[in-house]
Amino acid sequence: MKVLLYKGDYKDLAKSGIGTAILHQEKILKEIGIPYTTDESDDYDIVHINGVYPKSLSFAKKCKKRGKKVIYYAHSTEEDFRDTFKFSNILSKVYKKWLIHCYKTGDVIITPTEYSKSLIENYGIKKKIFPISNGIELSIYDRKKANGMAFRKKYNYAKDDKVIMSVGLFFERKGLLDFLELARIFPNYKFIWFGHLDFKYIPKKISSAIINKPDNVLFPGFVKSDELRDAYVGSDIFVFLTREETEGIVLLEALALKTPTIINDIPIYEYLEDGKNIYKSKNVLECKDKIENILNGKLKNVTNKGYEVVKEVDLSNIGKRLKEVYKYVLDEKTEVFDNEQNRIKKYK
Repeated sequence: MKVLLYKGDYKDLAKSGIGTAILHQEKILKEIGIPYTTDESDDYDIVHINGVYPKSLSFAKKCKKRGKKVIYYAHSTEEDFRDTFKFSNILSKVYKKWLIHCYKTGDVIITPTEYSKSLIENYGIKKKIFPISNGIELSIYDRKKANGMAFRKKYNYAKDDKVIMSVGLFFERKGLLDFLELARIFPNYKFIWFGHLDFKYIPKKISSAIINKPDNVLFPGFVKSDELRDAYVGSDIFVFLTREETEGIVLLEALALKTPTIINDIPIYEYLEDGKNIYKSKNVLECKDKIENILNGKLKNVTNKGYEVVKEVDLSNIGKRLKEVYKYVLDEKTEVFDNEQNRIKKYK
């Protein structure tokens, strides 16, 4: 068994969650001892395809013709395409048809969550779909390795400043406008958003909102993982006000680093419990109240419980699940994880 991790589109994906997922896959393959390559001219039995660019689809079709098994990673949906780029809402139905065309090329499909699996099943795709998290490398996202004060020093935050952090591309879907509204509600707090996207790709109302941001907001752009790790630990609260996700790797990172976290109360995060392992809000005003109550100690610290949740998707656990899918796709008699709650189904 040998796996090709297709990276022909990695340059276009590097600064996105999909880019992180590709790096995770490479680390998993090393950890579980499965021979792999990123050289398309090598011999291999299985290919991972993560992108939905024309060149990614073309390569998947080429592999099928050569008798190779194709695992298509379904990171994207019509639902999370909306409220992103210019004209995304107008083009979302066309994009959905393109996604279906891409994903049908796979012998099997892997998607990060039960929620995204349900969306793709509703597209009418009949392929076997396995929900396997993109995972988190807990050995890297270890609070003991972070330097929160270095983060504060770099951005000129005082020790007693209240810092609210978020991460994402400049998308309305990611909750950017809500984040800016919170900054206006709390002019004495510091707000920082990591991530970037060229203004030529985003709607004018988003670029205008960024240009006219409140003075207490910083947009440092895209930073490396070690600096981002420092920021999670150096911030008082991580807010993730996304309206739609297939998983949200940055949320896993925040939970792994035990940063007090507030998320939007949306269907994908039903597995997380408000007040038990995270805090949820239905709108900006609810988020405002929870920020205040976390900072003044009226809400208990639930970060240890959040960490227990994210431990389940450490890369070591993801590797075990992925290995079983490899055996399945090669038509070996095997058992595979049918969902993220570890129920087992036997496939022959």
